[in-house]
Amino acid sequence: MVRSPEAFRKQGIDARVFQRISGIDLRRREVQGEDLNSGKAWKEPFDQLLIATGAASIRPPIPGIDAQGVYELNTLQSGIEVRRAVDEKNPRQIVIIGGGYIGLEMAENLARRGIGLTIVEKTPQVMNTLDPDMASLLFKPLEEAGLKLYLNESLMSLEVRGGKVRGVVTDRRTLPADFVILALGVRPNSALAREAGIPVGQTGGIKVNDRMQTELERIWAAGNCVETFHLVSRRPLYIALGTVANKQGRVAGINIAGGQATFPGVVGTAMVKVFSLEVARTGLQEKEIQEQGLFFAAARIVAHTRARYYPGTGPMTVKILAEKGTGRLLGGQIVGREGAGKRIDALAASLHAGFTVQDLINLDLGYSPPFSGVWDPVQIAARRAANLV
Repeated sequence: MVRSPEAFRKQGIDARVFQRISGIDLRRREVQGEDLNSGKAWKEPFDQLLIATGAASIRPPIPGIDAQGVYELNTLQSGIEVRRAVDEKNPRQIVIIGGGYIGLEMAENLARRGIGLTIVEKTPQVMNTLDPDMASLLFKPLEEAGLKLYLNESLMSLEVRGGKVRGVVTDRRTLPADFVILALGVRPNSALAREAGIPVGQTGGIKVNDRMQTELERIWAAGNCVETFHLVSRRPLYIALGTVANKQGRVAGINIAGGQATFPGVVGTAMVKVFSLEVARTGLQEKEIQEQGLFFAAARIVAHTRARYYPGTGPMTVKILAEKGTGRLLGGQIVGREGAGKRIDALAASLHAGFTVQDLINLDLGYSPPFSGVWDPVQIAARRAANLV
């Protein structure tokens, strides 16, 4: 295996698995740990230290949370365990707590198994990284798949009998459940750093500069445990995505090895497939723009993923948010059929470049009937936004 400890050792890397780090001693410049197989404690000195402890799943302290049949998805192994449990126990009813990326992706895959599914979400919409009008486009495919969706409901407790979960209790009802999947999101796993005295930011992530260096000399951090910088809002942000973590890890490695690399920040680009729809977003949402006190315009259009006359075309909705007066692009969201989602990359690149909507209109994007109309839908939306700002 490419990522096995043996493969790493062949490259001169001492990769140790089944080890728990119990503390970081900054004065002695050493890491303290425990071998989970033998129980033996150990200490390892360091010249440079990189903390990459990732994210921790949000697990509410409610009655029944530790019952058998309650799962969360935060590692590859946890996904394997859910798959094995579904294969072996053939659950008839599964309740998913949370209507974000993980909850919706799990719903799609479990629905293909013919399992009865319910999603419970405490807010008025699924996919809270979208504006409400764009999130509402997801209701139809969820209903068509036979899912039950309960919004504005909070998880209170889990019913347990014989040590096994049997139901989900919300503030409005009790739902039968053979399995419960927690998809409530994640938070930065920064406790180890905080306990060692390494500064943590306002989002809970470890504070780093654009070289992925903490405020302490020769202490670095990268990935889902750190706080990053939003290039549009110009504010600290916590975002737990593999794309971001990989870039940050590369930058940290180059700098630790004596090179020079920087990670300037993110614009918050993300994608997901929800049954027949591709969903993508980047930049700021309406509520985030309002929090910053900016005046903005929102342009929303419905177009086609390919030329209208070309076989296989499907509808897509594009929404663009721009600052009034300046025309500065602030964000964008796309929901549509196959071929819609990756168009978010044009908007993400435009945000990185600090483009206005007029700049976006003038981009020389590719055209061919199998892929787009003469005017790409993102540029049609940009034209609409330009008229409004």
